[in-house]
Amino acid sequence: MEMNEEVYTLDGTVDRHGQPAIRGRTGTWVSGILLLVNQGLATLAFFGVGVNLVLFLTRVLGQDSAAAANNVSKWTGTVYIFSLLGAFLSDSYWGRYKTCAIFQAVFVVGLVLLSISTTLFLLKPSDCGDEETPCGSHSTFHIVFFYLAIYLVALGNGGYQPNIATFGADQFDEEDPKEGHSKIAFFSYFYLALNLGSLFSNTILGYFEDQGMWALGFWASTASAVGALVLFLIGTPRYRHFEPKGNPLSRFCQVLVASTRKWKVERTQGEENLFEVDNKESAMNGDRKILHTDSFRFLDKAAIITPKDYAKQGKKIYGRNPWRLCTVTQVEEVKCILRLLPIWLCTILFSVVFTQMASLFVEQGAAMKTKISNFNIPAAGMSSFDILSVAAFIFLYRLVLDPVIARIKSKPKGLTELQRMGIGLFIAILAMVAAGVVEVLRLKDAKKDCPNCVNASSLSIFWQVPQYMLIGASEVFMYVGQLEFFNVQAPDGLKSFGSALCMTSISLGNYVSSLLVSIVMRISTRDDMPGWIPGNLNKGHLDRFFFMLAALTTADLVVYIICAKWYKYIKFEGRKGADDNSDDGQAEAAAAAEHRV
Repeated sequence: MEMNEEVYTLDGTVDRHGQPAIRGRTGTWVSGILLLVNQGLATLAFFGVGVNLVLFLTRVLGQDSAAAANNVSKWTGTVYIFSLLGAFLSDSYWGRYKTCAIFQAVFVVGLVLLSISTTLFLLKPSDCGDEETPCGSHSTFHIVFFYLAIYLVALGNGGYQPNIATFGADQFDEEDPKEGHSKIAFFSYFYLALNLGSLFSNTILGYFEDQGMWALGFWASTASAVGALVLFLIGTPRYRHFEPKGNPLSRFCQVLVASTRKWKVERTQGEENLFEVDNKESAMNGDRKILHTDSFRFLDKAAIITPKDYAKQGKKIYGRNPWRLCTVTQVEEVKCILRLLPIWLCTILFSVVFTQMASLFVEQGAAMKTKISNFNIPAAGMSSFDILSVAAFIFLYRLVLDPVIARIKSKPKGLTELQRMGIGLFIAILAMVAAGVVEVLRLKDAKKDCPNCVNASSLSIFWQVPQYMLIGASEVFMYVGQLEFFNVQAPDGLKSFGSALCMTSISLGNYVSSLLVSIVMRISTRDDMPGWIPGNLNKGHLDRFFFMLAALTTADLVVYIICAKWYKYIKFEGRKGADDNSDDGQAEAAAAAEHRV
């Protein structure tokens, strides 16, 4: 037992003291479960604010619907911009643990300020803020205080989100077969935790806030965020860490400058004349060397060795000039990001489909029969079926589909990340077709004696269940696969940046969706026609918009398949095998970690 506890991890991770991480004392599911609960509580806190923010702006601050929607869009977009900041600081300077801790603290401060401003300043009179009782006017100071609070919430959540998923994956040694399998499973459970947190905020907290109990909702979100931060800090002695690799922007610029300077240099076949550090230096820096690929061959010139690449003073030769000579690994980092971009661009249209769940699906549901006996079903509450679908398909895939497919293929893993993302796009097409068919049926059941009524269809809102369930299934294949893909395929010094790409895909999906709606309304609106998506859906053709999205997603799937076939997976120079726990291997791991310290 004592021998197992002294076995070091083989992926280069260190403990909180900077010493090589001991497998039996650090990481694994002990740390992973803490981070999953942390993610669920933090998501609950964030969506406890975000899910009804537009209602808060209209009912409490007195903004009109257009201004409120615009302000919420800006706020949401800012969250995703801050995700890039958090990823940059994590990969370059702070490391994932420090970045997560700092931004979670900022998140808690923002929620505390929001709760205080709501309780003391904005809810005047105290029972205002529901659908019937408007609030009074507010001073400029109160408004500024409120916006400071919600943008601190955006900063904290945005900077934390791309790092927590990657930090959770860091707790599993991918060089060990058992822990490597757990690392893949972690992303599925991470996305499940995210959805379960949003389920509570969308239902319970959303109901209280809709009834005007804003202070209760915001203080509950604050308590959840405090609990998340405390849990995160409790796990500190157990966490494994990868040390930051320095500013990636300078590394990228060095490759571009060096390859441009050598554009006249002839590129010979083979890798013998390409520069790379030796294995010992690479291990001491905690880096894995990336194997050379033949794509983007122009960039290889940055690694070609020429007499001018080393600084000289008289007859003495000093170190290499990094703006003239780069390592093969450095060049391959740039190539890797260039190969990822087409795949990432293809995921944006999926995010356009995904955003319909929070916008046009809700509008469609509100124009259907929402009453069962005396109970009125909120249209936004139908998203609960999406979350239930996510939970069901995560377990279905992990426990049934993946093992069966792996057995058929005689491989350790069933579908690749790229295959799963393609399946996610295909299911998204089915979801849009289902939504379009439901809209056709809804229009047929519209009450003929009340053509101007907004809720003028007798079709039950439960007809929307299939489209929500399909969206949930597509998320499991697309977003979970995307998280895994960008984590595995991003270079060692850009893992958090890979997670941030997932978040920016969702952000751009929101913007592209708004752009598509604007274009469609401008083209389809005529003097005698109100357009496809008018205020009264009974006078429009929302079904055509859904079918259009299905067609665009089909075209996107074709492009995606081409890009996926073109894509070349990143290949690292292997470390010692997971079962090779020889004294030499463990000593080498310890020596490398001590050098980093």
